[in-house]
Amino acid sequence: MADNIARVFADAIATDPTRPLLTWYDDASGDRTELSGATLANWVAKTANLLVDEVGLAPGTPAGVLLPPHWQTAAVLLGCWSAKLSVVDTPGDVEVLFAAADRLDEAQSWPADERYALGLAPLAVPLRQVPPGFADYVVEVRRHGDHFTPQPGPGPTDEQLLTRAEARAVELGIPPGARVLIDADRHPDPVDWLLAPLTRAATVVLCANLAQGKLPTRLTTEKVTHSLP
Repeated sequence: MADNIARVFADAIATDPTRPLLTWYDDASGDRTELSGATLANWVAKTANLLVDEVGLAPGTPAGVLLPPHWQTAAVLLGCWSAKLSVVDTPGDVEVLFAAADRLDEAQSWPADERYALGLAPLAVPLRQVPPGFADYVVEVRRHGDHFTPQPGPGPTDEQLLTRAEARAVELGIPPGARVLIDADRHPDPVDWLLAPLTRAATVVLCANLAQGKLPTRLTTEKVTHSLP
């Protein structure tokens, strides 16, 4: 296993960057978004370039992430880890903050010079109204480059996170290369829904507000080989 998250991600998509890596469903809104490894890598690179080139953050800088399981959350987290930032999810002194539009009140308790709001809308549609003190992530990130070369070695939390992810992959029974269906409401921790599958080079079908009546068809159409308990 590689010693850093950026390398684990790169290794997971290296064999076939065109295969669906992360498929997102929200059964409440009807949204379905499918990202290949190459497409997610593009979003990750743009996010890392935003953090390093525009915001000017150095490795080890703390970043706050107030986001639910979502494909855009995967891009933000992997972008932060590619830039070697330390991602935190409890209030504290951070240099940059990413917050879902429905958590902006909570975000007020986080001091941060740079603040990005995410509407998490289908097709990555921009926010209709950008809240004061925030920039719209999907607007800002698209202006940045499609390629990013991470610094060598692990970020400050990579070893701890990857150790947890490998343990969870075993506990959750994720086979190498599996197509894994994950109920986002039952597994909100990104170690479960993002990192553990990546350590197995598995692909993910991530479902929010999962409608049980749709489950049998989804397992078939998405060619799922494993579901998280």
